[in-house]
Amino acid sequence: MIVSVVSMPEGTVARTHVSEARERLATSRFLLVDIELPEEASPDEQPVAHQLGLEAEDLTWLGREGESVRAEFLGDSAGFVVPVVEAGRITHVHAFVTERYLVAAHRGPIGPIGSLVARLPHERPSDTVATLFLLLEEALGTFRRSAVQALLEVEDLEDEMFQQRHPQQVLRLTRLRRRAALLHHSLLPYLEATDETITRRMMSGTFPEERQRLARSYQRAARSVLADIASLQDASRRAFGSYSSLVAGEQNGVINRLAIVSTIFLPLSFLTGFFGMNFTYMTDELESRVVFWLLAVGLQAIVLFIALYVLHRTRLWRKLRDEGPDEQ
Repeated sequence: MIVSVVSMPEGTVARTHVSEARERLATSRFLLVDIELPEEASPDEQPVAHQLGLEAEDLTWLGREGESVRAEFLGDSAGFVVPVVEAGRITHVHAFVTERYLVAAHRGPIGPIGSLVARLPHERPSDTVATLFLLLEEALGTFRRSAVQALLEVEDLEDEMFQQRHPQQVLRLTRLRRRAALLHHSLLPYLEATDETITRRMMSGTFPEERQRLARSYQRAARSVLADIASLQDASRRAFGSYSSLVAGEQNGVINRLAIVSTIFLPLSFLTGFFGMNFTYMTDELESRVVFWLLAVGLQAIVLFIALYVLHRTRLWRKLRDEGPDEQ
């Protein structure tokens, strides 16, 4: 366990032992405590609330592995389980805030915590609730960055498909679409919970105006991130549609070529089969070499001329000629 204590509002960070963090939580007026737990929970691991001396609060969920998203006010305190995107996977930050301190617990290193600590000397939040909203915004930022990066990958992949199509692009599109679904399914329940909780708190009449402003700003940012994820989902579906259209266009080209070949060679095959029959009339009348060449070459030349004329009139030939490699 790695314990970091941030003195507020200066934003001074100090690595310390859990016992010292426990003492400072009991006496400090404005404190941020970050608890980095091992990535794998051990069977004899004590609850974080017990180690920090917060047994009086109902905090059995704080730092517990496998907790679902949470956003609830507990009288003068509040508890949140916030999803974040870390190294391409979804993890969670557990946050408990009172008027005097903010405790954040998570498994392994988390980027938003480092970003939050770096922002504190510049932002200088007025209280722990303002610090909490900064943490929530940092968590939203991980979803926005992941969605925007994936969206740019989809756009580049779509441009690449129009230049040269290959099956590997389908696999990449599938992974990007799965990432969009993962972001949406991870963020939406959390946003619904926070929106309901914050709205109910704002309607109580005891929520200060400054905190209402922070809450409204957070809700706008949340809707914007959700719109970015929706744009990623739409772009991935459009890219799959583009790929299908390209495949259908190539298949149409193949069908056009087969139609031209059939138009030319089917009548010739018919003539060959017809005059290859062993009827008495055929064998008696085609003994002359002149008649043979007239029928063998003349009829086929006439049929070929008619076939080419039909192709020209139906514009199949022109359409096939216009389909060059650049257009595919």
